[in-house]
Amino acid sequence: MKSLIQAVVVAAALAAPVMSFAQSSGSVTRAQVRAELIQLEQAGYHVGDGDNAHYPEAIQAAEAKVAAQNGAASGYGGEVKGSSEAGRPSVTKADWDAMYSHP
Repeated sequence: MKSLIQAVVVAAALAAPVMSFAQSSGSVTRAQVRAELIQLEQAGYHVGDGDNAHYPEAIQAAEAKVAAQNGAASGYGGEVKGSSEAGRPSVTKADWDAMYSHP
């Protein structure tokens, strides 16, 4: 029983540093948070105004305005480059025939 407790304590001690690296991207300063709040308020979102009925939409709209003002694109994915469109093949007909034609 005593060795089991020791094993659990050792395992917890070894796992604690691993868990602490979950958010190692750096901390945000108070000044950065205040600047972000000021930008959101200037974009039309007011913190604590009591309008809980439109909370997610209001903050998302304000964040989109701030991102547009800061010149940021969408926060999801990378820039898409290519010639494929819906309903059109991305391979030319000559290439398609060369790959799949039967002699």
